[in-house]
Amino acid sequence: MRKLPERTAAVYAALVDKIVDNSASGHTSLDSRPEDQLRAEIVTGRLLPNERLVEADLTRRLGVGRSAVRTALARLEHEGLVELEPHRGARVRLVALPEAIEILEARAVLEGLAVRRAAVNATQDDIADLRGILAEMRRLLDGGDLLTASDTNAILHKRLLTLGAHATANRLIVALRSQLVRFEYRTILLPGRSQHSLAEHTAIVDAVAGGDGDAAEAAMRTHLSHVADALRRQEQNRA
Repeated sequence: MRKLPERTAAVYAALVDKIVDNSASGHTSLDSRPEDQLRAEIVTGRLLPNERLVEADLTRRLGVGRSAVRTALARLEHEGLVELEPHRGARVRLVALPEAIEILEARAVLEGLAVRRAAVNATQDDIADLRGILAEMRRLLDGGDLLTASDTNAILHKRLLTLGAHATANRLIVALRSQLVRFEYRTILLPGRSQHSLAEHTAIVDAVAGGDGDAAEAAMRTHLSHVADALRRQEQNRA
């Protein structure tokens, strides 16, 4: 397997550390449910694809009983983050590239629906908020801060989903996104991808600001199709 260039590997390692630290401060409090703690560890890379999840170890580490651990693993299996194998226990599910592409295709439909509704619902204050987030993304990218810019990207998506106010679509999108975090963060390392992403997000916000649901949906679908294309190129470069 080809190794990442030294600078790229360092950026990616720092990115993983950053999202792990963010998760640790926001999702793994003592009051969290076992599935919340495990989900955060899977999404941020503390638990790696195909890693075994041993009930006895999880019971000790999470400070809960075996029944609570089994319930957590069953719920995470339903979300597509864990696989339960007869007579072998549980492991973190590996999402391969073809499935990642399918997930992005599904997200494109759902997030397109969400931004279509956002274009109808957004007030002038909401639009000013969206443009402020875009301006912050641009400032961070101009300064070469890919890590924080990526965080701001996620904030923009979340704000658009909130404006769309489609509870069912939002619930499905959250479940799908949790399976793709490691894939999506890798795409920001591709040369030129961050600036293209900014332009794509600007098109989405412009359409929402104009109250044009058709254009907003089309722009979101285009954006996520380009994320899928970036994943394909990234995998080709690694081959």
